[in-house]
Amino acid sequence: GGGGEGEAGHAPPGGYGPIDYKRHLPAGGYSLFAIGIGSLLVGYYNLIKWNRERRRLQIEEMETRIALFPLLQAESDRRTLRLLRENLEEEAKIMKDVPGWKVGESVFHTDRWVPPTSDELYYLRPVSELHNEKFGLQWYV
Repeated sequence: GGGGEGEAGHAPPGGYGPIDYKRHLPAGGYSLFAIGIGSLLVGYYNLIKWNRERRRLQIEEMETRIALFPLLQAESDRRTLRLLRENLEEEAKIMKDVPGWKVGESVFHTDRWVPPTSDELYYLRPVSELHNEKFGLQWYV
C-alpha cells in the first residue's frame, strides 16, 4: 500500500483552502521596476552621447590625415628623388669606362613616370637599409 494522510482521491475534512490566484508584487516592486527602466534609459543616453563623440573624433582624425597626406607624399617623393640622383651619380662613376653606356637609361620603354621599386632605389646601398625600408615598422610589432 501506501502510507500517507487520508485515502487517495478524497478531500481532507472541511475541504481544501482557497486558491491564492491574485498576483502579489513584493513591496517596492514597482519602484525596482522604475529604477531598472531609469538606469536603462540613462545607459542608452550615455551610449548615444559617446557614439556621437566618437564619430566626431573619427571625422577630425580623417580630416587631419587628408590635410597631412600631401606633406607626407612630398617628403616621400623628395627622398625617392634624392636616392635616384645618388644612384645615377654612382652609376656614372661605376660605368664610366664602358663604351656606349647611357647613364640613367630606363629599363621601361615609356615616357611616363614609373615609380621605382625599393630594390631599384637601394641596390647600391647596404642590405640593412633595404631591409629597414621594406620591413622597418614590422620590427616593432
